[in-house]
Amino acid sequence: MEKKKIRTKGINNVCKHNIRAIHDALDVIGGKWKISIISCLTFQPMRYSELLREVEGISGKMLSRELKELELNQLITREVLDTRPITVQYQLTQYGETLKHLTLNIADWGLNHRKKTIEGFLTA
Repeated sequence: MEKKKIRTKGINNVCKHNIRAIHDALDVIGGKWKISIISCLTFQPMRYSELLREVEGISGKMLSRELKELELNQLITREVLDTRPITVQYQLTQYGETLKHLTLNIADWGLNHRKKTIEGFLTA
């Protein structure tokens, strides 16, 4: 009986630790747009207008807000290029690059989920 209590308590601590870590991660990359922005930047640096075009449905105001938050969290850098008119380019930092596998895993999961749900509708 005593061993079960210790084991359960250990599992609960691991669970709480993981949940806390997940909340920390979602505080930084959560929401509707951040993962999409990060995903676009894993392929190449992009200008503001390119991101606005690629991330379908995001408004200019929201994109600006999300880019500022990603920059504050050291996931992206903002570089003002010496062009006429002035161009701003965004790219992932080395730290931001650590999210590349996560975005690919989320995309794979999403594709599989879409397939599964479509198959479910077709067989129903």
